[in-house]
Amino acid sequence: MADGQEVGRAVQWVEVTQAQAGQRIDNFLRTRLKGAPKALIYRIVRKGEVRVNKKRVKVDYRLVDGDLVRIPPLRLAPEEATRDVSDNLRNLLAGSVLVEGPDWLVINKPSGLAVHGGSGVKIGLIEALRQVRDDLDFLELVHRLDRDTSGCLLLAKSRPALVSLNNALKQRQMDKQYLALVAGRWPARRDYVSARLDRFEAGNGERRVRVDPDGKVSRTRFAVREAFAGTTLIEAEPVTGRTHQIRVHAAHAGHPLLGDDKYGSREGQHLAGRLGLSRLFLHAAALTFPEPTSGRPVHIKAPLGDELEAVLARARKAR
Repeated sequence: MADGQEVGRAVQWVEVTQAQAGQRIDNFLRTRLKGAPKALIYRIVRKGEVRVNKKRVKVDYRLVDGDLVRIPPLRLAPEEATRDVSDNLRNLLAGSVLVEGPDWLVINKPSGLAVHGGSGVKIGLIEALRQVRDDLDFLELVHRLDRDTSGCLLLAKSRPALVSLNNALKQRQMDKQYLALVAGRWPARRDYVSARLDRFEAGNGERRVRVDPDGKVSRTRFAVREAFAGTTLIEAEPVTGRTHQIRVHAAHAGHPLLGDDKYGSREGQHLAGRLGLSRLFLHAAALTFPEPTSGRPVHIKAPLGDELEAVLARARKAR
């Protein structure tokens, strides 16, 4: 392991601050041991190499203000080390910040980037952003976006902010508006789709979602923004927050999203090819949430990327 990646040359003793209190030990270690994969962090906690106040703890232990954490030195084998962020990705993420507050930030997430590493993904957005923003001691996702979805993504820069924003999400005080291009002419009168959704494992081991009468209650608001020849630009606002909800509800309504390789149709594939679309046309265009400290509403918009704007321009010409 001589050519492995070194993470800390000596034992570290770190005192937990008030801002870090309430955070799980595994998440705390991820911010201290940059580049260490989750499996390795779990292993050193279970083996007792990590101690809190000289005692063993479990990976779900939540830190208390004043806790003294022992962090061992690590040397990662090349296959264990989290991949460094490429210059292209570093520049992309550095330029993707839409608005930054004292304890939160919103980025315009690029399409094609998973929010988390794992399952064949060497590095996800959160791992990459922690490397890019190494000035921050704390950085966590408040919510997620699918890998191929672009747009507004909210992150917390402190534990209290994360708790506050998670509570706002649970209490439905956070509004998200998406733009999607769907196959066919979406009827203006169809402003809601309510269909229960259930997650299942497809034959290839991939997890998917389907409409199921025994699934979880799911509801999405839809509105027509612009109609084209054979396609419609719609605004979608999920009332509930199920996995792939907008994509499955649109397909269930008979108007699958263009570029959707999971729930799309042959017609949608043909239309996407004709319009030069090479990705899922789903963009988190706007996000409204209560500011963690003041409670005042914050409204942020993410502009469409160049590819999606070009697709809409072609659709307008084809009308």
